[in-house]
Amino acid sequence: MTTYRDAGVDIQAGDQFVQRIKSLVRTTFRPEVVSDLGGFGGLFRFPSTQYHDPILVSGTDGVGTKLKVAALMDRHDTIGIDLVAMCANDVVVSGAEPLFFLDYLATGKLDVGKAESIVSGIVTGCREAGCALIGGETAEMPSCYPDHEYDLAGFVVGVVEREEIIDGKKVAPGNVAIGLSSTGLHSNGFTLARQVLFEQAGWTGATELSELDRPLGEVLLEPTRIYAKHIRALLTDCDIHGVAHITGGGLTGNVPRVLPEHCDMLIKRGSWPIPHIFDVIQRAGQVDQEEMYQVFNMGIGMVVIVPPQDVNRVLDHMQTLGDAAHVIGEIRQRHSPDLPVRYDE
Repeated sequence: MTTYRDAGVDIQAGDQFVQRIKSLVRTTFRPEVVSDLGGFGGLFRFPSTQYHDPILVSGTDGVGTKLKVAALMDRHDTIGIDLVAMCANDVVVSGAEPLFFLDYLATGKLDVGKAESIVSGIVTGCREAGCALIGGETAEMPSCYPDHEYDLAGFVVGVVEREEIIDGKKVAPGNVAIGLSSTGLHSNGFTLARQVLFEQAGWTGATELSELDRPLGEVLLEPTRIYAKHIRALLTDCDIHGVAHITGGGLTGNVPRVLPEHCDMLIKRGSWPIPHIFDVIQRAGQVDQEEMYQVFNMGIGMVVIVPPQDVNRVLDHMQTLGDAAHVIGEIRQRHSPDLPVRYDE
């Protein structure tokens, strides 16, 4: 007699997994959560009394081939932080407060211990972003994934007052661009980074390089910074005209998403410290500088655009939060439709 387990899917392991993570997930619950894990949907009471004209903001993302580095290092407790960060950072750029999060974990064969480690990272990320983890899906798919591989996707919903939406419409010539520091690569450019570091250079996750303070794999797995508390703090007394999350496409590809057609941004290279991992990648792969800036964040995880009088307030807030920020450029009248971002050496 053939069973589902014989075919590669272990229902009992899935049930065990849910039971093991319940107490962990509950630590993310906000007062608005009115359901528990195990139902068909997560229930969340909308905080309508706190808003006059609330607008919901949603986002979804994954962590790309950074998963391969987690597998290489056999370390899975931080990749969930990256998942939350990539989603939450996308909604906070509009000024939204992240409310709740859902995750999707697909694997060839469910390893309960590994899956619990992954969810522990998601829980950590949700706590940092201030959102509740109210549900998710764990799919065991032996015909689609090798036994020891998995993929992740995340989904977040936030809310912002309509009149407080940050959409870039206020960005104008004379505004100042402030870069909020990244923790490294975050979750972008790993396909190029892995090819250069592991395939071309022949290094491993345990390789120690003089430029780095930890083994290579640990540097690459440094979790993506979550900027929810940063943006929320800035909104208290700063007039934010635009915010860009620097993900795939780097500064070159993401800053134009918040610039009006009549504006461009002049970025001054050398105005912020670039983490050493980027130098290592560029040298090891002989990667052109322009390619580096189009693929990686180069040490800037978020760009905040403000009028000149608010610059010091932004810098002070970041210092209070214990993270670095740097004035990296300015907004000017656009001269060429093909060059929304220009660099000044």
